[in-house]
Amino acid sequence: MNTDLSKLDIPLGDFSSVNIAIVVSEYHLDITGQLSEGCQSTFLQAGVTADRIRVYHAPGAYELPITALYADRADCDAVICLGCVIKGDTDHDVYINHAVADGLMKLSLERSKPFVFGLLTTNNKQQALDRAGGRHGNKGVECALAALKVIAIKQSV
Repeated sequence: MNTDLSKLDIPLGDFSSVNIAIVVSEYHLDITGQLSEGCQSTFLQAGVTADRIRVYHAPGAYELPITALYADRADCDAVICLGCVIKGDTDHDVYINHAVADGLMKLSLERSKPFVFGLLTTNNKQQALDRAGGRHGNKGVECALAALKVIAIKQSV
């Protein structure tokens, strides 16, 4: 079954003055790089200009929340955090995934802007590849769309 979750419509709104920060984990860069490319191209398609998209790199997934905090600026409308944690022989993935999710949710609520959770949490590398431009689409595209939808809601209230 081919379930491409990235084929969603770009929300209506004027995104020409939107500022975006994208934080990309360097761990599994072959995967996270694809997520970043999908994310950036989606913002460009929505009308965000290239000079309003800044990309930052975190050493690994665990460092995504703190790097997102540093990447956030007063004029930043959303921070997208992209990473990949592949299950191994231990429970390290559970601790990392929960820490990142909790950290990004706290930042979203404290700063009143989306800090989007774009962390692939897979059992193996093939599942990650399937979600980084493979048969299940590109999670980076989905994260950009999620950010745009929240920004559009904020613009409308």
